[in-house]
Amino acid sequence: MPIITVLVAPRDPIPDLEERIAAVATGASTHRLGKKPELTAVAVQRVDPAHWFVGGPSLAAQGRSSVWVEIKVVDGTNTKNEKEAFIADIFSGMADLLGDLHPESYVHVDEVSADAYGFGGLTQERRYIAARLGVAARPAG
Repeated sequence: MPIITVLVAPRDPIPDLEERIAAVATGASTHRLGKKPELTAVAVQRVDPAHWFVGGPSLAAQGRSSVWVEIKVVDGTNTKNEKEAFIADIFSGMADLLGDLHPESYVHVDEVSADAYGFGGLTQERRYIAARLGVAARPAG
């Protein structure tokens, strides 16, 4: 159920970049965080490297690529080791995909409260309680 947001400033044109980024992100969330790929959403947005600055100069001036990846997961569903492995896999996968990835490329695992996060009109907390009770989860109201 995670949502993954990716801002990417590619140094070079890459065919099917958005699809390839979505595959890397979904794969890492599945293999490292145990998230279901069929419930994983990924939004990718390109940023012109001339509009992304690191340490002063733009990425275009530096001849490098960069990414910002953020995933939202329910607080307490993943260990420190799992999050560390996810961050490493994302960085490695993006470096393989983009080439000269700037080291100041970031990955953020945003842990949110189960009662303040959900999809399909249901919070994750409601889904959890319904599953524990063996009943169907229904939206409030």
